[in-house]
Amino acid sequence: MLKAKDIMTVDVYSVQENTEIKAFAALLEETGVSTMPVVDGDNILVGVVSATDLIDRDKPLHIPTVVSLFDWVIYLESEKNFEEQVQRISAQTVGEICTKPAISCTPETPVSEIADLMVTKKIHLIPVVNGEQLVGVVARLDIVKSLGA
Repeated sequence: MLKAKDIMTVDVYSVQENTEIKAFAALLEETGVSTMPVVDGDNILVGVVSATDLIDRDKPLHIPTVVSLFDWVIYLESEKNFEEQVQRISAQTVGEICTKPAISCTPETPVSEIADLMVTKKIHLIPVVNGEQLVGVVARLDIVKSLGA
C-alpha cells in the first residue's frame, strides 16, 4: 500500500505567515504553483494559502441586511461572515488570509486516505507533517503520477 512518504514532494515551496500579500503574489507567479503551506519561523505548519485566497480578498464587501426593531438590530445574515469579509479585505499578510488549521497528513498516511480527503474537502494539496514540522506535500498530480507507477 502506497503511503504519503512514497509519493510526496519534499522540495516544497512554502511561505512564512508574516509574508506580505504582494510578496506572496509575486512568489506564486515566480514559482508557478497555486497553493503553498504557511509555516512559522520554525517550519511548523500554520495553514495553507492559495491563489484563490488572493482572489477572494479582492471580492467586493457584501454588507449584510439588517432590520432595526425598537432598540434591536437584527442581522438577517451572519454577522460573523461580515466580520470575516472585513478582515479578509484589510489583510496585509499571508497569515491573515490563509486557511487555518491546515488539513494535513503524516508520511505514513495511506494514499487512499489522502485521495479521499482531497475529494471530500475539495482541496488540491495536503501538507505532510512529522509532528508539527512540514516535511513535504502531496498534490493531486502526485496521486495521478502514482497510478501509473
